[in-house]
Amino acid sequence: MSRKFALAGAVALALAVTPLAAGTASAATEQEAAVTTVYYSTASAPTFRSVINAGAANWNRSVTNVRLVERNSGASLRYTEGNDPRGSYASTNGHGSGTIFIDYTQARQYNPTRIAAHETGHALGLPDHYSGPCSELMSGGGPGPSCTNAVPNATERARVNQLWANGLVANSEQRVYETVYGF
Repeated sequence: MSRKFALAGAVALALAVTPLAAGTASAATEQEAAVTTVYYSTASAPTFRSVINAGAANWNRSVTNVRLVERNSGASLRYTEGNDPRGSYASTNGHGSGTIFIDYTQARQYNPTRIAAHETGHALGLPDHYSGPCSELMSGGGPGPSCTNAVPNATERARVNQLWANGLVANSEQRVYETVYGF
C-alpha cells in the first residue's frame, strides 16, 4: 500500500517539475533569440582569413548580443586586402555592414589579428581612441607596433553589448566611416 502512495507521489512530483524545466528551456531560447548574427566574408582577403577569424572569435567570446559568423554568400560585412598608403580601414555604418580593408604593409608592421579585431570593432559601432593604452583594442596603432592585444577590454565589450542590446537597429546619428590612420 505504501508503495502505491510513493509511486503516486513520484508521478505528481515529476509532473510538477516538468513545467519548470520547460520554462527554463523557453527562457534560454528567448535569450538566444536576442543575439544578432552578422555574417562576414573573407573571400576577398584570403591572406588574412585566419587572423580575421581569430579577431571575430575574440569578439564572439567577449560579447553576448551579437555573433560574427563567416559566410561568403549573403554576408553584410566584407574583408578585403591590398596596398593602400593610408593603411587599414573600415568603411562601415557601425551596424554590421560595410567593408574592412587590411593593408599588407601595415599588417607586416603591426599585429594583424589586432588590426582585424580593431577594424571589426568599427563594424560593431565603436570609434577610434588612439590615445588609449594597449589594453584598449580601439586604441589601434596608437600604442605602437609592440602592442599585440587583440581582445576588447571591459568598456569596449559593454559598449558593444549596449549597442546591440535590441538587435540590429539603424541609428542614423552614429556613423563610422573610413577610419584610416593608425589602423
